[in-house]
Amino acid sequence: MTPDSLVLGAAGFVGRSLVAELLRQGRTVAAAVRGSGDGLTAWLAEQGVGASRLTAVACDVTVPGLGLRTDAGLEGVRDVYNAAGRFAFGLTVQEARSVNVTGALNVADWAAARPGLRRLVHVSGYRVSGATPDYRREGPYEASKKEADAAVRARAVELDLPLTVVNPSTVIGPGQFIGLASLVRDLWHRRLPVLPGGPDAFVPVVDIDYLARFMAALPEHGETAGRSYWVLDDGTPELPELVALLAAHLGVPAPRWSVPVGLVRRLPRALTGADPETLSFISKDRYDTAPALAFAERIGLRMPPVGQALRRWADDLVAARFGAARGGADEAGTARTAH
Repeated sequence: MTPDSLVLGAAGFVGRSLVAELLRQGRTVAAAVRGSGDGLTAWLAEQGVGASRLTAVACDVTVPGLGLRTDAGLEGVRDVYNAAGRFAFGLTVQEARSVNVTGALNVADWAAARPGLRRLVHVSGYRVSGATPDYRREGPYEASKKEADAAVRARAVELDLPLTVVNPSTVIGPGQFIGLASLVRDLWHRRLPVLPGGPDAFVPVVDIDYLARFMAALPEHGETAGRSYWVLDDGTPELPELVALLAAHLGVPAPRWSVPVGLVRRLPRALTGADPETLSFISKDRYDTAPALAFAERIGLRMPPVGQALRRWADDLVAARFGAARGGADEAGTARTAH
């Protein structure tokens, strides 16, 4: 069967859940991976998802044409989902840009050449949309995602691409061992004496299953073309309350004090234990989620209660020893989704 959908970054946390959702809906999917695809197939089997309508294709987003073979059987692809990204701190500018910027533009160019393209869905980030990159202050990861967001939108206009941008917040669910997971790990090991940010710091989350269903539905609705959506749970507790909720659930003490981000930046890292690149994600900002919520309402999609989702995720983190029990990495290596 000829695939009707291509998922880039298909072995990553968001990508694999999207693949599973598309397959459950009866779609025929090409999963772009850097390895053989065996890890993705095994994970799908664990979820009870059959892979008879799945084709794994070797891909490298950093090169024009994505490194895809011309005889890969992708002529019928009409929906392209770009969930590939280099998500790590401490990257060089070149390492970050090669995947997050150059790679994203290569995906857009490849999608534009599809004769039957219906939609390109690009996964960006809730802190990057519409922002100006500053590689010196923010670090290569966040700055490259900001640059990519603007670059992909501009390329879509240039090529008349039907683009939808998804800006998810911190995505949580079984198998997510990066990002906010490091804070939960420090909490569990009682290595979180103080909390970065003030009492109204807001680090929103979104459940992985909700996000996958949201993304899968976008190409089915023409009015979502040319739109962008902040996808996050507005009901996420502010950071001190979120940490207190998790501490109570895990049976560990919560930090008694919080330290403003500006002060944490000035203190030695050896003292705070905080990576400077993570601090820009701690802010008081809120986001316009009304369009995303309206679309979710239209398709009958509801978020799970955020406290329930957080507790379930914390249980999975502890059971998996914060990734150590499962290797903590996917087949995509460092080319993971952003958030």
